[in-house]
Amino acid sequence: MSDGVGCMWMRGGSSKGGYFLREDLPTDVAKRDAFLLRVMGSPDPRQIDGMGGADPLTSKVAVVSKSAREGVDVDYLFLQVFVDQAIVTDAQNCGNILAGVGPFAIERGLIAATGEETRVAIFMENTGQVAVATVQTPGGCVRYDGHATISSVPGSAAPIPLAFRDTAGSSCGALLPTGNGVDEIDGVRVTMIDNGMPCVVMAAADVGISGYEDRDTLDGNGAMKAQVEAIRLKAGPLMNLGDVTEKSVPKMMLVARPQDGGAIAVRSLIPHRVHASIGVLGAVSVATACLIEGSPAQQVAIVPDGRTKTLGVEHPSGVTECVVTVDEAGAPTEAGMLRTARKLMDGTVFA
Repeated sequence: MSDGVGCMWMRGGSSKGGYFLREDLPTDVAKRDAFLLRVMGSPDPRQIDGMGGADPLTSKVAVVSKSAREGVDVDYLFLQVFVDQAIVTDAQNCGNILAGVGPFAIERGLIAATGEETRVAIFMENTGQVAVATVQTPGGCVRYDGHATISSVPGSAAPIPLAFRDTAGSSCGALLPTGNGVDEIDGVRVTMIDNGMPCVVMAAADVGISGYEDRDTLDGNGAMKAQVEAIRLKAGPLMNLGDVTEKSVPKMMLVARPQDGGAIAVRSLIPHRVHASIGVLGAVSVATACLIEGSPAQQVAIVPDGRTKTLGVEHPSGVTECVVTVDEAGAPTEAGMLRTARKLMDGTVFA
C-alpha cells in the first residue's frame, strides 16, 4: 500500500470517516484491518500519525461496492476503527456514515444520477437490511449545500432522507403486533410497535415522570424503573417476543410533548438503563407511533402536515430527525431518518 489508495473523506451525519471502494482494499481481512489502522493512526489516543480525529465518531470507515443483489444498487460495510486499541470491528452498523454512501456511490460511478433526485438502494452488510438514500443530483451532480439541519452538526446542508426497507414487524411479525394501536398493561395505555426496533411507547406522566429528566435522575428512580420493567415483561409475549426477562427488547419509550422544536420528547430505557440518547431504529419506531390514531405518542406529538413528514425525536443528547411517509388515509408506509453529508476530501491516502 506504499503507493496509496483512493479514498474520499466525508462527514456522514454527525460522524466522519474514510469511504473506500471495496476493490481498492486488500481482500484479506487481517491485511485490510492493518491498513486501516495505519490510515487512522491507531492505536494512539491522538491518532497523530493518521487521519483519525482522536474520537470514535471520527475514526470510521465505509467500504462500498456495486451490488449483485436484486433491487439493490450498492453494498455497504461499516467498520469502526478503535482510537487507542488495534481493533477494527464490523459488529455494528452506523446510520450516520450510511448518509454518505449514496453520494459516494454516485461520485464513484457505481450508480448514475437519475434527475433532480437519485434514489440509491444500499444493502447494509452489518445487519442484512436495505436502506434507500434520496440524494439531490441537479444536473447529474451530487449537491451538498442546502437548508437541512441535523443535531450535533453546525450549519446546514442538502437533506438526505434514509428510508429503511422491510423494517415494519421485522422482529414481531407486524408493525402493531397485537393488531391494536393502543393496549393497556397494568393500567397504563401503551402502543406496542415494531418498525425496525420493538418498542413499548407510553406517556411519561403515566409512570410518574415529566419526560424531561436527565439520564442520571431517571436511572436513580427505582420505583419508575420497576413499574416500567413489569410492563415490559408482560408486553414481551404480546409482541411475539416470548419471555423477555433476559432479552434487550422491547425498548421502553416514555414520551412527552416536545420542548425544543421537535415533534416529541422521549426518554428511552434499553431496557434496564436509561439511554443517553436514543437508538436510530428506536427513534423511527417512536416517530411512527406519533401517527397511530389515539396512541400515547400521538396525544403529545406535534406532527407536521404533508404526506412526507420530518419528525424530530428529542432525547437527552439532542434531536434525531426521522422521516415518515403516509398514505392518503394517513397510515405510515415508509419510515427512516433525515441525515446530511458533505464531501471533505477526495484523493489518495497512504499507510
